[in-house]
Amino acid sequence: MANNGNAPLTLIGPQLDSLLHRLAECPEEFLLPPERIDVVALACDHLRVLGRSIPHAPQSIFVLALPAAQSLAAVVLWLLRDEWFLARPELADASLTFLRSEVLAQLASLVPAEAVVSDADRREELVRLCLKELGFCPAGESEAQAADRLTTLDSVERDRVIRETRSAEARARQVREAMARKRAEEAAARYSPE
Repeated sequence: MANNGNAPLTLIGPQLDSLLHRLAECPEEFLLPPERIDVVALACDHLRVLGRSIPHAPQSIFVLALPAAQSLAAVVLWLLRDEWFLARPELADASLTFLRSEVLAQLASLVPAEAVVSDADRREELVRLCLKELGFCPAGESEAQAADRLTTLDSVERDRVIRETRSAEARARQVREAMARKRAEEAAARYSPE
């Protein structure tokens, strides 16, 4: 049931405020570095609570090489332990797909796990991203409203735009410098004695 990013959000999810509140109360233990918290064990525990079997090789649940992605996955697992998600065991596969996703890894490369707990905008971004990837929009919002708000908060998109802007500014600076050199050379050639 995971949303591939192209499918419209057709299902109404939980109240956004309740998930934001839950995320703000994430225990410090979930923010420990990956070498101090077993994210695979958290994921297996989540599957168990949902009545799902644990894979024979549980470490295969994640293909998260980066510690930042593992840290963010631990916070997502805290979020997914909300009663609203636990009442929907059919979301187990979609949840694991999200935890393994490049979308989550990209966010983790820009936003530390601590920020999605302590910063209101990053908290909202993670909750909205999680709902979107599971195929839901927050209760009381239209699909367009949910998509628009997520776009406003999107750290990955903002980073892309900033990098493109910096690149364009660097190219423009190079062109200006080249034009200035050419003008200087032409002026020097005009006034140099022959």
